[in-house]
Amino acid sequence: MKRRENTGFALALRRRYSVRMTISAQPVSYRQSAKLQHVRYDVRGPNLVEAQRMEAEGHKVLRLNIGNTAPFGFEAPEAIVQDMVTSLPDAQGYSDSRGIHSARKAVQQYYQSHGILDLDIDHIFIGNGVSELITLVLQALVDDGDEILIPAPDYPLWTGAVSLSGGRAVHYACDEGSGWNPDPEDIRSRITPRTKALVVINPNNPTGAVYSEETLRALVQIAAEHRLILLTDEIYEKIVFDGAQHRHLAALAGDDVLTLTFSGLSKAYRVCGYRSGWLAITGPVQRAENLIEGITLLSNMRMCANVPGQYAIQAALGGYQSIDALVAEGGRLREQRDFAYRQLNEIPGVSCNQAAGALYLFPRLDPEMYPITDDAAWALGLLREKKVLVSHGTGFNWPHADHFRLVTLPSVDVLDDAIGRIAEYLEDLRARR
Repeated sequence: MKRRENTGFALALRRRYSVRMTISAQPVSYRQSAKLQHVRYDVRGPNLVEAQRMEAEGHKVLRLNIGNTAPFGFEAPEAIVQDMVTSLPDAQGYSDSRGIHSARKAVQQYYQSHGILDLDIDHIFIGNGVSELITLVLQALVDDGDEILIPAPDYPLWTGAVSLSGGRAVHYACDEGSGWNPDPEDIRSRITPRTKALVVINPNNPTGAVYSEETLRALVQIAAEHRLILLTDEIYEKIVFDGAQHRHLAALAGDDVLTLTFSGLSKAYRVCGYRSGWLAITGPVQRAENLIEGITLLSNMRMCANVPGQYAIQAALGGYQSIDALVAEGGRLREQRDFAYRQLNEIPGVSCNQAAGALYLFPRLDPEMYPITDDAAWALGLLREKKVLVSHGTGFNWPHADHFRLVTLPSVDVLDDAIGRIAEYLEDLRARR
């Protein structure tokens, strides 16, 4: 009897809500959301698609466009891999949405050892890399029309994620003439009643700058005066050269400014694919309970970060730091950086600040010698003519078509070949004028 009633109910619904199918004479166009209108990520944009097409046709492209360590022979430390493998039987289910306890404890102890003593383990969130956590935090923080201060040039995920959250990215100037340090006065001039947070990327991608303590203290002072949240991206904190010292912004901000620190294992520990990043919230957290509740809500909605990758964090932060040898004199990362810097600066019309950190150089093309109006097209020409893929400067929200980013991860031989081809391409451009 119950089965007949259910069947009758279903028939009645079909009769009531049935519609006649019609086929439109015009084809339907399925379009992306308007929210993507101002979102760009040219690091993996159209030029990469063209490179993939060329490779499918059999061309060998020298990729100097992305900081992915594994393809260039940088392997994860064995202890980290082994720790994750050993933990696989315990990593089959969801974890706490904030992350497994051992990973969060390791992050807490790491920052405590660097003078950040007020970090509560409940204010640490493990994510699928820093990228996921940036997007998650901005969704929790930004209302429509809110403004977020972001450096120019920037890592474009920050600008894109602000736009997706309904906010407006306001870019402040970093001064190439002073080692790409942010200009505090330019930052002050861009603050409005809608400004909510100040993004700091240190060490910087794409410039390789490591900010001075004077600059960092000026940024903390600005944030304190205007009640801004500091969002500090420190994923390259262990990749510094020539005695440069990375300073945690949270340690300088102390209890005065709410500081959200983003970092992870991808770069220093050569495990980009593990997607192991974290967020640490410090400062006057008692005034941020509602925001933290929102971050927790969004963390719960995505269940948890990749659990096997979380088991790599304790081994990484507590063990031998193999990155130190790579960035020291004679280390591969330092030698490749030095070689690329020298070779680029020998090209007529090319000048480049030496990177104090990270994995990139951001050379400038003399506008008088190379009057480029479309640097994306310039980079596409380099790809098609010389089989070298780099990232154009405006893709990092730099306002002028006179820079490009080059990754220093390839071996010296590959860098020599690639930079030689760039020099040939620029020589060809001069000859065509």
